Amino acid sequence: MHNEESETVTESALSATTAGEQRLIAGRYRLLSRLGEGGMGTVWRARDETLQREVAVKEVRAPAHLRAGDIARMYSRLEREAWAAARIPDRNVVTVHDVVMEDDRPWIVMELIRGQSLADLLRTEGPLTPRHAAHIGAEVLSALRAAHAVGVEHRDVKPANVLLAEDGRVVLSDFGIAMVEGSTALTMTGEVVGSPEYLPPERALGRPSGPESDLWSLGVMLYAAVEGISPFRQDTALSTLRAVVDEEPPVPTRAGPLAPVIAGLLRKEPAERTPAAEVTEALRGIAHEPDATTTAAPVLPTPAAPATATAPTTTAEPAPPRKRRTAAFVAAGAAVCVLIAGGLAYALSGNGNDKDSASGSGGVRMSVAGANTTYTGSCPTPESQAPSFTASFTASEPTLISYRWVSGNGSVVDPHWRTMSIGDKAKPTGHDTVRLTTYAKAGTLTTGMAVELQSPIRTMSNPVPFSITCTG
Repeated sequence: MHNEESETVTESALSATTAGEQRLIAGRYRLLSRLGEGGMGTVWRARDETLQREVAVKEVRAPAHLRAGDIARMYSRLEREAWAAARIPDRNVVTVHDVVMEDDRPWIVMELIRGQSLADLLRTEGPLTPRHAAHIGAEVLSALRAAHAVGVEHRDVKPANVLLAEDGRVVLSDFGIAMVEGSTALTMTGEVVGSPEYLPPERALGRPSGPESDLWSLGVMLYAAVEGISPFRQDTALSTLRAVVDEEPPVPTRAGPLAPVIAGLLRKEPAERTPAAEVTEALRGIAHEPDATTTAAPVLPTPAAPATATAPTTTAEPAPPRKRRTAAFVAAGAAVCVLIAGGLAYALSGNGNDKDSASGSGGVRMSVAGANTTYTGSCPTPESQAPSFTASFTASEPTLISYRWVSGNGSVVDPHWRTMSIGDKAKPTGHDTVRLTTYAKAGTLTTGMAVELQSPIRTMSNPVPFSITCTG
């Protein structure tokens, strides 16, 4: 199994090792000091003797156990890194100046980024604020969108490959395992391309990948940036891959308004991940919010057991919101809504703004009622005034139903399908209550909440309209 490390091109900490110092590559590039090492080789600080400027030069280091054919593939991958990066017109992608051959192997000459990697920053200073992480994420996503536009997947987005320049640039590096559209895969037999904890499920399963695969890795990186550890890291590479494929990430505790963005990126099915354009909008919005607003963690209760019909109001498993096609940012700076399960059972009459809807299908009758469905004021929404919704399910015989909460515009979607047993003669009806909170500074979100039934038949209730206006 191959787990490629990063060879950063930053000049934050020069190695004391000077082997190879003053060596001249291709009669032009003089090696000065070692910057970093990894599975694909070594990166050197060097001087371009022709243009009299400092550059970074990446040399290959083929492991001793590799066969000649595998070494050739490694060289081809290194050349492809230069080709892939050079064709991406974006300031957030490291600039490749040249590719030369020395000792029958390729050397890549690129710009020298003075600064440190995101991995270095997290190691020395700990987790970032949501605002800081959102800024870095937006810049990385800019690089990815530029790469995807010319048919290039990065395939190894992680903190070690994100460089933070002293001049403020955020630069995505190391396209050494990139997949260029139309090219032949250059992996070795049995090789896992990419870092296991940042690998998307489809790639871990050997399925075709696409731009959405890079979005998954971006989501893992954002999670790691605010929580300090990636959500799928286990003791071994194999157990990590199993977690990537089979497990949901732990609920983040420090993500604040980034929680729904991360949730939208970490959907197991590529087609369900939030589109890049909407993620960009969300990240830019969070990055421009004051720290006092964006660093607040979402108020999420401890996950409880799945809902059952044994209590008047059940508590189902909470998680960050998910959305299908639209960003959680609506109007001018809009409300990022977080679905909170259980906890409060609101009165469903007497406050003048209750709405309800009902439908029946597959022997199951369901209705949704709302309370406090119009809110205007400061945000986060006070608990006692938060929009609340209660779903009621009734069946004439014992039935196991599967359902989830969704909003009319897709800005709030349950991350998991919930289950409930209903139809018992003593208690034929089961209930589930949720409320909404928000982390916006200002803006209005107007949509509706509904219940989507997956089994015994696929259907959806009519949405109960609600409106949240954050006045700052």
